[in-house]
Amino acid sequence: MANAASGMAVHDDCKLKFLELKAKRNYRFILFKIEQQQIVIDKLGEPNESYDDFTSSFPADECRYAVFDFDFTTEENCQKSKIFFIAWSPDSSKVRMKMVYASSKDRFKRELDGISFELQATDPSEMSLDIVKGRVF
Repeated sequence: MANAASGMAVHDDCKLKFLELKAKRNYRFILFKIEQQQIVIDKLGEPNESYDDFTSSFPADECRYAVFDFDFTTEENCQKSKIFFIAWSPDSSKVRMKMVYASSKDRFKRELDGISFELQATDPSEMSLDIVKGRVF
């Protein structure tokens, strides 16, 4: 089903792998990219990969969408996890690419049920671990 605003389809694997991340915790993160008028998986992060591994997976000059399964401990000492969405749009990427990603984001995000919060980032400092922790707690 293509997105009316951008003509973008979402590959079935995107939803399947997201469900595996959410329900089975098979992955720590997933990077998605737009390729040939559809959103496809760019990279799957292994369950033992860190937040640094995640942030270093983003290309410096291309847009991406991503989800990360963030584990944390509450003040009551409970182990919890929240899945968050990142819209990565570096300043150095092409204007057309930024426009396509921006126009497809909301519909794609709706396909992924269970996202706790979203971050928009144009450089790595905008998705630092401190910012994530600030949104979680």
